Amino acid sequence: MTTIEQITIREAVRDGIARAVAAVGLAGVALIHLLDLPGQLSDTPYMFYLYLALMISSVALAGALIATGDARVWAAAAALSAVVIVGYVLSRTTGLPQSNDDVGNWSEPLGMASLFVEGSLVALGSGVLLGRRVRGERRVLQAANAVGIA
Repeated sequence: MTTIEQITIREAVRDGIARAVAAVGLAGVALIHLLDLPGQLSDTPYMFYLYLALMISSVALAGALIATGDARVWAAAAALSAVVIVGYVLSRTTGLPQSNDDVGNWSEPLGMASLFVEGSLVALGSGVLLGRRVRGERRVLQAANAVGIA
C-alpha cells in the first residue's frame, strides 16, 4: 500500500468518525430541546415553534451528515449550533421578546447540556472545515511543486 493510499484511508476513517460524532451531537441537540419543549407552548408560543424548527433541522442535518460529508452540511451544522448558543446567551442576558423568565438563569441543567453539545458541534464543524482547507492548500502546493510551478 502506498503512502497516498494510507493517507486517503486515514482521512476517510477520520471523516466517518467526525460525521458520526456530529450526527450524535445533533441528535443530542434535538433531544435536549424536546425535553424542554412542554412548557414552551403555554409560556411563549413562538419559542415552541422555534424549538420544533431546531429539532427538525438538527435531525435533518444529522441525516445529511450521515449521507455525505459535504462542506455545506458541516457549515450548516456549525452555524445552527452557533445560532442556538447566541439565542441561549440572549435569553439569559437581555431576555427574548415575551420571555424574560430566564434572565440570569445560567445554571439550568438542560441549558448547560445544550451549551456543551452545541459548543462541541461548533468546534468540531470548524475544525473539520479548517482541516479540509489546510489539506486542500497543501495538495495544491504539492501539485504545483510536482509540475515545477512553485
